[in-house]
Amino acid sequence: MNIAMVILLSLVAIVIVFVVGYTVAKIKINNALQLANKTAQDITDQAVIDAEQLKKTALVEARDESQRYQDRLERDLAERRSEVKTQEERLVSRESVLDRKDESLQKREDVIVEKEKKLDQQRQSVHDKEHRADELVTAREAKLVEVAELSREDAREKILRETRESLVKERAVMIKESEEQAAAEADKRAKNLVVQAIQRSAADMVAETTVSTVTLPNDDMKGRIIGREGRNIRAIETVTGIDLIIDDTPEAVVLSGFDPVRREIAKNALEKLIADGRIHPARIEEMVDKARKEMDEHIREVGEQTVFDLGLHNIHPDLVKTIGRMNYRTSYGQNVLVHSIEVAKLTGMLAAELGQDVTLAKRAGLLHDIGKAIDHEVDGSHVELGVELTTKYHEKPVVINAIASHHGDVEPESIIAVLVAAADSISAARPGARSESLENYVQRLQQLEGIANAFNGVEKSFAIQAGREIRVMVEPAAVSDLESQVLAHDIKEQIEHDLDYPGHIKVTVIRESRSIEYAK
Repeated sequence: MNIAMVILLSLVAIVIVFVVGYTVAKIKINNALQLANKTAQDITDQAVIDAEQLKKTALVEARDESQRYQDRLERDLAERRSEVKTQEERLVSRESVLDRKDESLQKREDVIVEKEKKLDQQRQSVHDKEHRADELVTAREAKLVEVAELSREDAREKILRETRESLVKERAVMIKESEEQAAAEADKRAKNLVVQAIQRSAADMVAETTVSTVTLPNDDMKGRIIGREGRNIRAIETVTGIDLIIDDTPEAVVLSGFDPVRREIAKNALEKLIADGRIHPARIEEMVDKARKEMDEHIREVGEQTVFDLGLHNIHPDLVKTIGRMNYRTSYGQNVLVHSIEVAKLTGMLAAELGQDVTLAKRAGLLHDIGKAIDHEVDGSHVELGVELTTKYHEKPVVINAIASHHGDVEPESIIAVLVAAADSISAARPGARSESLENYVQRLQQLEGIANAFNGVEKSFAIQAGREIRVMVEPAAVSDLESQVLAHDIKEQIEHDLDYPGHIKVTVIRESRSIEYAK
């Protein structure tokens, strides 16, 4: 009985333990589930907060990227507008050049018509002489056959040889008489002929220099020039009007712009900023203002030095400053101030030879292209702007007329005006003054020698003086002295017909015979 009781009590105890254990386990499980739910809720709430933060960050970055894209579009649009404006200016300039060419071609056509009339008269004269020569040949053939008892073929050959020599002599005499007649009329027509001849120059368009390079101490300076989010480079471009190109070129920044003065100001300001080391928008504006003032002073000093070197006086100070600005203008690759100084000196020398006022001639030569210093700022051709500028500052009428007429827009009213036009053409047409490709230059020289070598009796020829002279060596046995004069004339005519060239080309035919013996 006791054993049964013990067993029963044991079973009861086991059941109680089991129930208590189950209850405790259930409580722990519930607690764990509640903790897991709370953790999951916390994670969800944190995920929502993080998602909102990422969304705000993405929106800010999208706005920044949109602003940067808009800035790039605006810069591209500004560049394209600048290119369109430049193309329009070039088209206007090309139309002006074409108008002047049309006038020049009309004048040349008139000259050609006059020459054709003279050639027709000469052809008629030669035809009459040939007819007369045929009659003489017939008469002399009969006489020689009758008197000298020569065969008809021998007599014909002798007569033709004598007639040919006679015709060569007559042709040489005619050429010499024509040259003497032209020399006799040179005093009356010299000015017009020289101007027309020198102004026959090539009109190839050459790209002007539009970039400058600034050397950096190291590549880290590029980042400082760009600044935070590009604020420094935008400030420089806004204040100066010049584009900064920062690429992979080591230790260099390129400045691009069509205005040389603004480009030089930007270059000086950037060099000062690099040397100072402090680069921010306020400092940039300060340095640009300082560089602009220094540039104005430098331009004025250049103008004063130019006027002093040429010995000119009583030129208005504003006009002197405009003269200095020409140092930062180019035309077909030629510096306008250097060209104007050269024209002034040439005009002065020509005026001295003709007994004219040398100082007034230099003044007109220096100011003839003064309009090019402001033609990129004001509408109008450089001739019109030059006339307006010199009239404003009360220059002499001779100087104003020289400016107005040096491109043939109006008729010259004085010898000095004609001399300025001639000196302008000389300075522009001389070798090396204006850009010309090496290939075209060499090709022109080869064509010049090829024309001379194509004539019978020519041994060899040499183009010298940068294509301004051709020397032709002939075979003395094949070309006589009289025939060499005719050959020079024929080569000259062929060159004028086949080649386009600036200025004059001198044709020199050299005939040399040598007799050599050796004493033994």
